[in-house]
Amino acid sequence: MSEHRFDSIWDAIESTPGEAENMKLRSELMIALKAHIEAKGWTQTEAAKRMGVTQPRVSDLMRGKVQVFALDALVNAASAAGLSVKLDVRAVA
Repeated sequence: MSEHRFDSIWDAIESTPGEAENMKLRSELMIALKAHIEAKGWTQTEAAKRMGVTQPRVSDLMRGKVQVFALDALVNAASAAGLSVKLDVRAVA
């Protein structure tokens, strides 16, 4: 059995490098949003109102259901919650 190492779990489970990158970005945004909501002490209902989504969507976010969120929806939610999103693009080593 060969031992192959991956930079992230997404690299290991996604079909293409593009899909892996998309999932990495989505999961990073979700982690940041969850931390922000918790730091502010917002209830899920309050977070939903601030982000312009429903409470069940916030529940999905808090539970880490990355597969149900599109990248643009997470950027919009982060912005509405008072976060700034920066993108770092660089050549693959």
